[in-house]
Amino acid sequence: MNHVKSEHNIIGKTKIQLLYLLNPNFIALFALHVSCNIKTAMKSISTNPFLITGYQGPDYFCDREKETASLMSALKNGRNITLISPRRMGKTGLIKNVFYYIQKENKSAACFYLDIFSTQNLQEFVSLLGRSVLGKLDTLSQSTLKSLFSFFKSCRPVISANEITGMPSVTLDFIPERSEETLKEIFTYLNQSGVECYIAIDEFQQITEYPEKGVEALLRSHIQFMPNVHFIFSGSKKHVMEEMFTSAKRPFYQSTQIIVLTEIPLENYYSFAHSFFAKEKRELTLETFSYLYQLENGHTWYVQSILNRLYEKKINPIDNRLVDRCINDILDEQETIYQSNLTLLTNNQVDLLKAIATEGCIKSINANDFIKKHHLKTPSSVNVALKSLLNKELIYNTPDGYIVYDRFFGKWLKDAVI
Repeated sequence: MNHVKSEHNIIGKTKIQLLYLLNPNFIALFALHVSCNIKTAMKSISTNPFLITGYQGPDYFCDREKETASLMSALKNGRNITLISPRRMGKTGLIKNVFYYIQKENKSAACFYLDIFSTQNLQEFVSLLGRSVLGKLDTLSQSTLKSLFSFFKSCRPVISANEITGMPSVTLDFIPERSEETLKEIFTYLNQSGVECYIAIDEFQQITEYPEKGVEALLRSHIQFMPNVHFIFSGSKKHVMEEMFTSAKRPFYQSTQIIVLTEIPLENYYSFAHSFFAKEKRELTLETFSYLYQLENGHTWYVQSILNRLYEKKINPIDNRLVDRCINDILDEQETIYQSNLTLLTNNQVDLLKAIATEGCIKSINANDFIKKHHLKTPSSVNVALKSLLNKELIYNTPDGYIVYDRFFGKWLKDAVI
């Protein structure tokens, strides 16, 4: 009896919530609230054009014209994408730029971005997917809400108003043991919507860490039968992503077009940066920009961070000394965090990390000259430390050799007395 009462209470509360959301007075207030939020958002757009977070349209997005065109062409012609690059190279910005142009061409297209880095299992993945897509293919009209309630059998859609934006949103109240059923229903919902959907799943390699077995095969079994739903699988662990999509033993073998994102060409980046400084009647010379660019090896977020600081300082001339000053400001701000990071490592790991930072990039990690030069221990101890640093993503294996993943951290390590 208590169970029956509980079910009645849930249904009753849901009906009341639904009636509230469909009330004309609520809709009018909601429209006013959204209008105010849009005006507030427009006012809050940064006056610094060198963004280090978020996406504010193509005017503040540097280059990537070739990559944008490649992604759009592939998606529009039915090819899903695997997008691989180190973190902070600009994957998310590129995805948002592609979505901007897709929706500019097709107003009815629905674009969804999910970052699954923080998810730990299939249940959390399904929950995030549900929150991201449900109720967003159409306005939350009465007929849409009714169809949602009748469509899902393994879970209960929960309609609520977002506390920050005031917008109606849909989440799923489901039983973890029925996650696979709920996932199937979400994909069926997307497939039967008739809407062209584009879903970007960032840090996709995270699904290999889930405790459940067969998650790759489960996703592949649904995705291959969804002609109106197009996917971008984005990831930063190159070796894991390549194994997932190029190994004949894996479910996603040869199922996507693979694009590896590299640095923005120096000339293109300089043209972008120079234009914004010129508007402020400030001169950024090619020589100074080249110095900045080479210091960070063209790694997008780090170049962008320095440009952001240079723009903020309003100082002329912009020279190498000013670039160094901006970098030192950043290192000073982060020093406590860097020191804390080192306390979590063994002495062997710290020694190897500092040795790599000093070299900048090292191809032969077990070479006798390298080991002797930096007073490291045996090759076997170096290999143990190397594996740990790779797993912690403190170093990254590029085609040219191993580097410290966080370039600012690498410079601090090189300069610091430890």
